[in-house]
Amino acid sequence: MKQDERRQVIKQQREQLIRDLESLYLAAFDRLGELEGSVGEMKVAQLTQMILNSRSAALEPLLKEIEKPLITTPGGGQM
Repeated sequence: MKQDERRQVIKQQREQLIRDLESLYLAAFDRLGELEGSVGEMKVAQLTQMILNSRSAALEPLLKEIEKPLITTPGGGQM
């Protein structure tokens, strides 16, 4: 497999992981709405903040890696 192909496969895997994580966090936020009546607004707000922090920590490195500029090296040509 060529280097460009490997890079593309890795990028696709990162993008899939991002989609999977987004789906997981969306489901968690949906469940929070159901908790408010039983645990109170303040506890739900605290849990929401923890989930938001967790989401940022999980997604930031993946997004940063995808957005990183590609640094290439010159070919092995002779001078």
